[in-house]
Amino acid sequence: MPESRTARHGGRTLRLAVAVVPAASASPAGDPVVFMEGGPGGDAIGSIPFLIASGVNRDRDLIVMAQRGTLHSQPSLACPEIDRFSAKAVGLRYDAPSTGRLLVRAAKECRDRLTAEGIRLSAYNTTENAADFADLRRALGIGRWNVYGYSYGTDLALTYLRRHPQGVRSVAIDSVAPPQIVSLPWTWDSAREGIGAIFAACEAQPRCRSRYPDLPRTLTQQVRRLEAHPLTLRVPPPGGGAPVKVVLDGGALVNLLVADGSALPAVDVPAALDELAHGRPERLAQARAGAATPVVGEFAHGLTNSVACAEWAPGFTESDVLRAGRRAFPGWPDTVLVHAPQLPFQYDVCRVWDVPDRTPIQRVATTSGVPALILSGTFDAKTGASWGPYAGRTLPRSTAVRIPGIGHWVVPQSPCAQQVLTSFLARPAAPDTGCVAGLAPRPFTITPDPETA
Repeated sequence: MPESRTARHGGRTLRLAVAVVPAASASPAGDPVVFMEGGPGGDAIGSIPFLIASGVNRDRDLIVMAQRGTLHSQPSLACPEIDRFSAKAVGLRYDAPSTGRLLVRAAKECRDRLTAEGIRLSAYNTTENAADFADLRRALGIGRWNVYGYSYGTDLALTYLRRHPQGVRSVAIDSVAPPQIVSLPWTWDSAREGIGAIFAACEAQPRCRSRYPDLPRTLTQQVRRLEAHPLTLRVPPPGGGAPVKVVLDGGALVNLLVADGSALPAVDVPAALDELAHGRPERLAQARAGAATPVVGEFAHGLTNSVACAEWAPGFTESDVLRAGRRAFPGWPDTVLVHAPQLPFQYDVCRVWDVPDRTPIQRVATTSGVPALILSGTFDAKTGASWGPYAGRTLPRSTAVRIPGIGHWVVPQSPCAQQVLTSFLARPAAPDTGCVAGLAPRPFTITPDPETA
């Protein structure tokens, strides 16, 4: 693939790994499924086991391509500098200016190294990414295929559908980030929706409601308390090993909740907040300790920053993020709310990453009559469930499904969502969503009340 399709001389040629997973069926359909990974910067090849376990290749071949800049592509935009910072940051205040300076320094070191290698960072964007998939379809000689993407992969899939509609039989988007709305202030809306849904589900379960009353108030109290008086602990990481230093402040707590099950399962959130309020922060500290041992070089932070700084950050300021945070969580400290969840100090990083604004061509709604399946999890605090139907407004042949009690990346976590996806791929115009009606969130973890034990 050319690094840039718009530069006068194109630049280098990229090499992107492609895997074709044969259909499990003895008589597969002729139109395969192509997968678009999240992130941006995630390892698509590493997601293959989850896709197979979810039955995505049951009746069709599955095609997986490493996106430009990611692991298994050449060049890689991995940033070991940022991985090392992330490991160290577990023992620092999440939102302290000194922590931000360390992150910016790591990002600048990565940027300087990549640009010294001749990499054109501005070419690692969603437009070029989508064009790579269009070229892949032609290179493989595929007449029609089905697109399945999750998280950033939905932003990419909708961009792909808008710019390269030829040969697209159907599109399934899971945990939706509509390109026309994705921005740093937007992240607070999703955080409010996902965390609020967890609290509402607890309220709907009598045992959880009785044991953990008024969770919104508890969370606000703990965010304020930790931001004023951070806790420092030494705990072993979730996978075991030597204890590591962990600092819990308000920002760290919020981002454990927004991380959406990857650090702290949603069913444990009420118990963890109650434990914290009663002087037992170990569950949360251990969840945070998981970030102390990243796989260095696996995640392409360079692609994350090139996309975020060109497509998500422009047009808004830190003040806009703060205002969105105040609307979402009144009463929380501004030092927490000024940072977009999962993307702290992103405007400072973008100032050193220095890629041009691409929002005029990227922050655009996709209007298409191609059949679409829209899957969302009600507990998703990264891409709130309401953004699925929002994207569906301009997709008149779409079916939007919300799976109760599931967080980010729905299909691997929900057998019902797997059934719906399989049905959609077989009959895009009339998927069977019957299994959704009987679903409810799992029971929450209930621990003994220390005041009555």
